Amino acid sequence: MCKHILNAQVSIRAACCKRWFDCPQCHAENSTHELLKTNEMTFLCKKCKKAFRKDVGECEEADEYCPHCDNQYVIEAKTPMAALGVEGEDARVDNRLLKDDRTRIIGSSVFDKDTSDKLG
Repeated sequence: MCKHILNAQVSIRAACCKRWFDCPQCHAENSTHELLKTNEMTFLCKKCKKAFRKDVGECEEADEYCPHCDNQYVIEAKTPMAALGVEGEDARVDNRLLKDDRTRIIGSSVFDKDTSDKLG
């Protein structure tokens, strides 16, 4: 399961190490070498679990579908984003249930910057 692309429809076989990955970021995290770029790629459909090859240099609109089950695998990627979510019934009644998944960037506060030269 890919943590970078939430709706990945195919896995891609890396030509350099012959291993399956859902995205190039997954290959970079799990391998110590660069991803080898080739014109012919091998895909594994996650719907029908069958492998197929495509020539990347000659892509057409019909090449966006699995040749075995017609699953469209070229779609807009859904990537995970930090959000402010409510885990309870009504946040106006009990705000202790608010969960903040955002990450704090250190040094991004306006109070951390030295602005003494700009004061009157």
